[in-house]
Amino acid sequence: MRKRVQFLLALLLFTSSLTQAQVKKDPVIENIIKEANNDSHLEKLGHELMDVIGPRLVGTPGMQNAHNWAVDKYKSWGIPARNEKWGEWRGWERGITHVDMVSPRVKSLEAMQLAWSPATPAKGVTAEVITLPDVQDSVAFQKWLPNAKGKFVMISMYQPTGRPDYNWKEFATPESFEKMKKERDAQSEAYRKKLNTIGYNTRTLPVALEKAGAAGIIMSNWSSGFGVNKIFSAYTKKIPTVDVALEDYGMLYRLAENGSKPKIKVVAESKHAKNPVPTFNTIAEIKGTEKPEEYVMLSAHFDSWDGGTGATDNGTGTIMMMEVMRILKEVYPNPKRTILVGHWGSEEQGLNGSRAFVEDHPEVVKNIQALFNQDNGTGRVANISGQGFLHSYDYLGRWLNAVPRNITSSIETTFPGTPGGGGSDHASFVAAGAPAFSLSSLSWSYGNYTWHTNRDTYDKIVFDDVRSNVILAAILAYMASEDPESTSREKSVLPINSRTGEPMPWPQVRPATRKGGVE
Repeated sequence: MRKRVQFLLALLLFTSSLTQAQVKKDPVIENIIKEANNDSHLEKLGHELMDVIGPRLVGTPGMQNAHNWAVDKYKSWGIPARNEKWGEWRGWERGITHVDMVSPRVKSLEAMQLAWSPATPAKGVTAEVITLPDVQDSVAFQKWLPNAKGKFVMISMYQPTGRPDYNWKEFATPESFEKMKKERDAQSEAYRKKLNTIGYNTRTLPVALEKAGAAGIIMSNWSSGFGVNKIFSAYTKKIPTVDVALEDYGMLYRLAENGSKPKIKVVAESKHAKNPVPTFNTIAEIKGTEKPEEYVMLSAHFDSWDGGTGATDNGTGTIMMMEVMRILKEVYPNPKRTILVGHWGSEEQGLNGSRAFVEDHPEVVKNIQALFNQDNGTGRVANISGQGFLHSYDYLGRWLNAVPRNITSSIETTFPGTPGGGGSDHASFVAAGAPAFSLSSLSWSYGNYTWHTNRDTYDKIVFDDVRSNVILAAILAYMASEDPESTSREKSVLPINSRTGEPMPWPQVRPATRKGGVE
């Protein structure tokens, strides 16, 4: 009996020691978590980037200021960084926009000029507002066009409601909700047919109106949320293009349609550079000690549209990757592989910065161990796909296993997945055969409220979620750097295209637009 007790005691001690060995904590991972939670720089980085520098439209001084700020910030952390020129873009600088209705009463309107919009004279332009006519065909519209001379022309559909669907669903009767949706669908279809009838689309119509002598273009690109519009670019060369908030746009539209002949005064200040301006990527690196010619990459596009301050598209991805680099330099200063971060320019116009990097640095692309890209908003990471790489689960599974369970428990993974053909900068590398992965985030109403809108501002950042993403990306980068094995690039057989009956092709490498926004 005594021997049996001794045996069981020895077995218990062995099992306990084995369990302890199995759960032995990695000091680097522990320090990553500690640094991210106890000495986070995220709020300060977010303030400096979004509040002080502001939006980062390609070709603007704001974009250049951001590049210089990032280089200085990295150098202050002891991380070598540089701005790497890859092309040129149309130079433009936003100034003041002020739009007032001056008749039939006085009211300041919520409005802003679109990117690359021409300026008005210093005193502004005052003119009547008119809507597009209902005509039988494009010939009749050509006959109408002289009526646009000297007028502000409204070219967007009149929205029947400024309430998003979730608000209707919560408060309206089911019958009322369905009635509203049917009326809106009918109105949308009628607007689409109107554009087809007149023979123009939303890109070509402003140009035709400009040639006809219009005073300016008024539009409203509602984003299906309270008080939120998407802000993109103007297509006019001489007259201003202004986006007006749904509420004010609707008022002007009703006044014009009911014969009140509203007049507005538009002051739009902006500056156009005489020549294209240089465009850059910001690159920073922590040099590897054992395999310096192999790379673990962090990736986030740096540019934004300029309706807001680009906070969640992609300020959060930017400050997240900067914080990852800062923490790794602090707790893991001598990685086995080189850790490289790319802050890409002109993603919004077609992944141009990352495509240029792929073209210019084949020596890096062929030796990428893994790339982690973050783009779609402030939320904690919720999805990771293997991007079509057959054995991606083997290494991503190992690395994710080192991440705290409270972070990975809500992440859905798809292996091997399918390769991203666009959407964000990881696609530029996937097309070149490099194992590049998107850290895809929870929505936080991204599509309606912050993606490319006038409401994409600092106050929409959820810093606890971004901190979670910092820990995730830092541990993944650490694990990828330390992994004794090189990652497999073997591609899976893609699904059959139902239209062709053939397997879907792997995305092709596409060239960057190196000179943009100029004819």
